[in-house]
Amino acid sequence: MDLKELRQLTGPELVEKSQQLTQELFNLRFQMGTGRLENPMQLRKTKRSIARVKTIQRELVQADAISTTAKGA
Repeated sequence: MDLKELRQLTGPELVEKSQQLTQELFNLRFQMGTGRLENPMQLRKTKRSIARVKTIQRELVQADAISTTAKGA
């Protein structure tokens, strides 16, 4: 999933996507441990996707905090 698609998701959808990716990472690590993982680069891609989702979540929190502060001032 690319960055543009992730930015269009809402907060709860981002949380759900993060949980899905975390579960996928767990499964990939399990496959790696048992020697059944065909593409080791999939681990790296999944970790980066999780980082992207968390970055966007953080940006949304910061943007909300800034807008709340601006309204209060």
